[in-house]
Amino acid sequence: MKKMKIQPKKVLALLGMACLLASCQGQKQLTETPAESLTQYVNPLIGTAHCRWFHFAPGALPFGLAKPASATNASVGNKGGWEATGYDYRDTSIEGFPCLHEFQVGGIVLMPTTGNLVTVPGPVNSKGEGYRSSFDHADEIARPGYYSVLLKDYNIKAELTATQRVACMRFTFPEGKQSNVLFDIGNRQGESGPVLDAEVNVVENGLVEGWVETLPLYCDKYQKGASIKMYFSAEMDKKPVASGTFLKEKIFKNQKSIKGVGAGAYLTYETGQGEEVTAKVGLSYTSVENARMNREVETERGKLSFDDVKELSNRTWEDYLGRIRVETSSKEDKVKFYTGLYHAILGRGLASDVNGAYPKNDGTIGQLPMKDGKPAFSFYNTDGIWGGQWGLVQVWALAYPDYLSDYVSTHVQVYKDAGWMGDGIANSRYVSGVGTNQLGNVIAAAYLCGIRDFDVEAAYQAARKNELDGTNRPMGAGKLDTDKFLKYGYVPHLDKGPWPDESWMFSASHTLEYSFGAYAVAQMAKDMGKQKDYERLMELSKGWEKIYDSELNLIRPRWENGEFIGDFDPMQVWRGFQEGNAYQYTFYVPHNPKGLIAKMGAEEFTARLDSIFTWSQDKLFSGGTTVDAFSGLQTYYNQGNEPCLHISWLFNEAGRPSLTQKWVRAILDEFYGTDGIHGYGYGQDEDQGQLGAWYVISSLGIFDVAGLGNINPQFALGSPKFDKVTIQLDSTYYKGKEFVIETVNNSQTNKYAQKYMWNGEPLSSLYIPFRKVTEGGTLRVEMGSEPKDQYGN
Repeated sequence: MKKMKIQPKKVLALLGMACLLASCQGQKQLTETPAESLTQYVNPLIGTAHCRWFHFAPGALPFGLAKPASATNASVGNKGGWEATGYDYRDTSIEGFPCLHEFQVGGIVLMPTTGNLVTVPGPVNSKGEGYRSSFDHADEIARPGYYSVLLKDYNIKAELTATQRVACMRFTFPEGKQSNVLFDIGNRQGESGPVLDAEVNVVENGLVEGWVETLPLYCDKYQKGASIKMYFSAEMDKKPVASGTFLKEKIFKNQKSIKGVGAGAYLTYETGQGEEVTAKVGLSYTSVENARMNREVETERGKLSFDDVKELSNRTWEDYLGRIRVETSSKEDKVKFYTGLYHAILGRGLASDVNGAYPKNDGTIGQLPMKDGKPAFSFYNTDGIWGGQWGLVQVWALAYPDYLSDYVSTHVQVYKDAGWMGDGIANSRYVSGVGTNQLGNVIAAAYLCGIRDFDVEAAYQAARKNELDGTNRPMGAGKLDTDKFLKYGYVPHLDKGPWPDESWMFSASHTLEYSFGAYAVAQMAKDMGKQKDYERLMELSKGWEKIYDSELNLIRPRWENGEFIGDFDPMQVWRGFQEGNAYQYTFYVPHNPKGLIAKMGAEEFTARLDSIFTWSQDKLFSGGTTVDAFSGLQTYYNQGNEPCLHISWLFNEAGRPSLTQKWVRAILDEFYGTDGIHGYGYGQDEDQGQLGAWYVISSLGIFDVAGLGNINPQFALGSPKFDKVTIQLDSTYYKGKEFVIETVNNSQTNKYAQKYMWNGEPLSSLYIPFRKVTEGGTLRVEMGSEPKDQYGN
């Protein structure tokens, strides 16, 4: 039976007693709040300058559907579908509080105001031109599961928290006869794309319901016409004295229903000084009725107060963060660690209802399979998993295998519904984002780690098809040049091609990705006894060799006739390489680093790798202090984007582990920051937890360049940042209770491992099998100031 997850369907006892949460798999007793709170080390404001839509959602639960947050610029939209939008640390005004923040999904905005009604937000950072309000960071509190801010123009305190599917907002008003709560529903928000239609109904005193349908740009690109519907049912705890609707600037007093682009509603109250009005907003991607049901079930039909939900949220976050407990005297390192872990388990949130209803790929409503009267698994939204094997997958497999299992089941369900998996999905709609698909790596990793409580045969068939089928492949499944890879063993280069770009522009990077994916799925095939598939996939995994230029010792795109391309600039982006260049992608052979080292020569390999980091350090291992997601693309190394994230760990493969220890430590200390502008680099593309997860796994001093995609997965060992780490192991999946990492003489100066001990016995290898880790035990690392590359008895 699957581990019981903290995804509340109903609260069986009010807080102050033993608080139990019901989940899709049953009920779990929450652990007692530890003496030291871990949420105190999470700062959701880190890296919010130029951040993605889903990055800032402090009101949410781990992996939750309801993700309330403040927004400063969400209403301006998103021209390309992926740019920074929503909350920007540098902005000076707040325009509302959207309830939903997912990749390509966003909306259902509430905003409290006072005085005459204004129903449009106005230009970003403007004053007096809309309903937005100025604010100061000094009046702002952001922590996991709770957010508050003072809206200075109205003297209103706004507070946010949530259950899994209910956004709870509490507004504390000044004294006044016209205190308003706006429901801005029918306007574009963040990455959600243009609004197609919307409806809002003031059903009765204190109840507002409706929906909005949008056409996100990436959904429309990867699955033409694929719209997104978001439904809500909001219950207020105070009866309004007046209400009405609006269409953008047009106000319709006393009207109960409105439909169309720009639709919204308002409730007006008479309030005394410091009077609170609370909204509980049930959310769903399937129907208003299910949004209402989600609200009623998860708030005990309104019995839970805002403070009850806030406390419940805090306990849940403490429980989730507490699965990995680090000990160090450096508060800054703790803040980096737990903020990174927070992002790794914040994003890619729930999309199914408490009854198992979920949005299907074709726009209809599906029903998840049931087990013991409950959904057998939870269904999730997710950004593309491009590069996720170098962060998220390793963190999830180690500490959140229950979520990784559901993540796989989600994509297998899409495969069953639509015939293909989409690397990223928004309400099951395909939103690949990068036009490739690395889900085969994820499925293989989960299986090879022993996480197998999903439909394994269907999962294998989905992964196999992802690697070996290029016929009539829909754009949303990505890997549109798979047929060429299968025919030639590499993807031939084109300098010009048809739209979309992903079908022809990235020949070299696709060859490398497809080789990696083939290898991972081959390992799964071998373990399952599918020998013919194994042999075919292993042959394809050698594709990288076909585009390796031995004269330059670089990966180099190749024409269909076998010749390497001319006018080759290894630093050039977008010619054969997606979001990177030849210098970066040459090291993209994570499934066979020994083979790459043999081709290049160990001495050349190590010298080049070391010089890359030496040159990159002045730019903070990315684009320097330039606030832009792509500032590091034309550099030798780019920690701010996925294709490079395994490279610093490759020294281990070349027999120079001390250089991995040196450079990983430097990246942890210098690339990662603790403020609104310097967070994940400067305005980098954090991709729903990926860069945060890299910090987490690397700072533990363990990492797998193959993304746990070997038949016997193992972690390479590095230099732990912390004095002690205790990881709680999930007994449903693993034999052990705890995996402990202890360091001796650890410091900023003593950053080199001198000796590794496993359960009291010296290790002669730099690797520890995943199986051993999950059987439980203690890894003891003796640290020193001198580099060391040989470890033995």
